[in-house]
Amino acid sequence: MKMQSSLLPQLQQKMKLSPQIIQSIEILQLPILALVEHVQQELVDNPVLEEIREEGKDENTREEAPTAESETKTEEFDKLGEISEDWRDYYLQTNVRKNSFSEERDQKQDALENTAAKPISLQDYLIGQLSLADFPEHLTEACEAIIYSIDTSGYLVRPLEDIVPSLEKPLPLEEIKEALKIIQSLEPPGVGARNLQECLILQLDKRDKSYQLTKDLLLNYLEEIELRKYPLIAKKTGLSLDTIKKQIEFIRTLNPKPGSLFCNETIPYIVPEVKVEFIDGKYEVFLIDNSNLPNLHISSYYKKFLSENGADSSTRQYIQKKIESAKWLIDAIEQRRNTLYKISCKIVEMQKDFLDEGIHRLRTMRMQDIADVVGVHVSTVSRAIAHKYIQTPQGIFEIKFFFTGGFQNANGTMESWESIRQKLAEIVSKENKSNPLSDEEVAEKLSASGVEIARRTVTKYRRIMKIPSSRKRKEY
Repeated sequence: MKMQSSLLPQLQQKMKLSPQIIQSIEILQLPILALVEHVQQELVDNPVLEEIREEGKDENTREEAPTAESETKTEEFDKLGEISEDWRDYYLQTNVRKNSFSEERDQKQDALENTAAKPISLQDYLIGQLSLADFPEHLTEACEAIIYSIDTSGYLVRPLEDIVPSLEKPLPLEEIKEALKIIQSLEPPGVGARNLQECLILQLDKRDKSYQLTKDLLLNYLEEIELRKYPLIAKKTGLSLDTIKKQIEFIRTLNPKPGSLFCNETIPYIVPEVKVEFIDGKYEVFLIDNSNLPNLHISSYYKKFLSENGADSSTRQYIQKKIESAKWLIDAIEQRRNTLYKISCKIVEMQKDFLDEGIHRLRTMRMQDIADVVGVHVSTVSRAIAHKYIQTPQGIFEIKFFFTGGFQNANGTMESWESIRQKLAEIVSKENKSNPLSDEEVAEKLSASGVEIARRTVTKYRRIMKIPSSRKRKEY
């Protein structure tokens, strides 16, 4: 049988989103800062789009009418006035050139002022200190090699033996150790350590009377300290339990990750788009107007241009296309605002108990519940709340925080998982620290309050909330 390819026409129907709908979906799910950037780019790309600005008066070009008092000035004062006018004319001429770029310069200045400064890295901080330190010059390369071998936690991740071959001028291992001591003397205390014990010991003050005792505890009983076996440590050292507790409390104030003080990533700003306020006995929802989001409109010049007959067809077609694109963008932004407002109003209405009393009254809620009430598809709700924040009397939350699952408690009402975690944290905080509750006992207390929950679920939530086990919570 011979195989061959051929082209055949086929008639079929299929769903395809229009460009307007695609643009509306993209605008809807953009967070406010990304939306501002998108609109600013559209202002550059689309010539028919303009930003509405309030026109202010130029203080540099304001002229004042002469008064009778000015005519009676002395000759010397008149000469000063002439000099002032000359300078004034000079500045007016320069301002003519400057004013044409004033709006662009202001926008760039605003962008610079609203851009977060890049945080200093741990390596840059150490290099800066090294340039001011007093040490033998031939150790400079070794010191820099050690600095760039330190990880984000502040620990030296390469053995000193591996650093020697990387130097242009090889040094004996003993001198490399001297370079390490120089680095370990820098701030933050504990930097350049090769293990946890060394990191904590480097943070001790040798002038402290209890220096040697604390150092011995770190060298010999670090594992027992982690497991809170204080009586065993007291028995082995022959010291009182109170003395051991006092020194361990001090050890827990030391920083096991000195490099964590420096962040190599820029922390993004959280900009709420919705605000909830309690006014006249009820909660009111407001959309927060972002001052950086341009207020758009279509240029009247191009509208007038289309009404005239002087332009050729290709130009008219291009302008007409740009005007339609601008209308779609403006409509999409307005639709985004309306959708976000409607969804936020329903969330506030359904989460009134949370706004009144806090997280323990957070209600279970699904996106489908809001979609049914607002009259939109559940995917629209998902896109509308994506990466958006709401400012409430209880604090600032990501809007998706309010959509949480739960279970039916003993009295038949639904309770969210978040409220259960809150109750778990309250039970642990009120326990007797000398005899902390086990996960089984916490589950029993939750059950007594109407929350039927398994021990393994308590263990899972405790680990998620980074609450130590009962053995590690015990205090002597």
